[in-house]
Amino acid sequence: MIFRPAAESDLRRITPLLVPDPACAVTPGLFEIRISSREYRPEWTWIAEESTGGALLAAAFWWARPQESQPAALDGMFVHASVGSPADRTKVAASLLAAAHRAYAKAGGARPPDCHIFLPGDWRDRPDALAALAWRREAAWQAGLSASLERLCYEWTPAAGLPDPSGRLLFRAEPDDEVFVGLFRRVLAGTLDATSRKEAEETGAETQAREDVAFYHEKMSGDRAWWRVAQTPDGAVTGFGIPSRNTEFPVVGYLGVLPEHRGHAYVDEILAEITRILAVQAGATVIRADTDLANLPMAAAFDRVGYRNFSRRLVLSGR
Repeated sequence: MIFRPAAESDLRRITPLLVPDPACAVTPGLFEIRISSREYRPEWTWIAEESTGGALLAAAFWWARPQESQPAALDGMFVHASVGSPADRTKVAASLLAAAHRAYAKAGGARPPDCHIFLPGDWRDRPDALAALAWRREAAWQAGLSASLERLCYEWTPAAGLPDPSGRLLFRAEPDDEVFVGLFRRVLAGTLDATSRKEAEETGAETQAREDVAFYHEKMSGDRAWWRVAQTPDGAVTGFGIPSRNTEFPVVGYLGVLPEHRGHAYVDEILAEITRILAVQAGATVIRADTDLANLPMAAAFDRVGYRNFSRRLVLSGR
């Protein structure tokens, strides 16, 4: 069996593999759109074939923003229906991922990109979703992506209504990135966001805060003028919110409440302000957001502000 990155001429061979699947939302049409936008690229799309030019057995594709030079996440894996047993599907997919990871490491990658698997909200109760996930998760584990994090995916639409300001907090624009570096650093204390917590442990809170600001400023598509500092009417800073945008949707980029102000439902106020900015200033008709399954206060805030949990995202990583 041959494992290799795809050539341009292979792309038309891949789309027939992209059949409806509860563990991957990528359709042939979406695949073609992301190839055109350079979010997917032939060199980041790996295939397994029986022999050179032989039957295509599997494909895996990695995603990144169009301006980036390295893949950021494994976005999908498909194995041909002819590879029938779960054990065989796992073996083919694991070998394909291992080959791609070796090439990534040889090119200087520090560690393999995370694998993102999008699932229906009730996936634990659906035999089809469990089966579709099982061989993917096992293949990722065999290829070194053994850590798992589940996230809740939320969506706001105008049908939910636009929350009115309560007056409990006031919001101001702040052009100084250093102010946001300080706020990011402060909210890391006691954060329930597993990724932020782990990265801060690895690099230090100051480095992590600067990387967060750089990420939202330089890599996300939202308007920097949307960023807000939250404060009480008497001027005490309580937190901040970053409305933003990814390549497809306006998003709740980040929000945080300073440790000394937690427990007063200020998270609802900041989330509502982000929603208003995206709906009014950005004209959003859909706003996307997600949070860790374990972050119960954030999930409750999404529910209260009118966001709907429409799916889940399983992040498999090597750390």
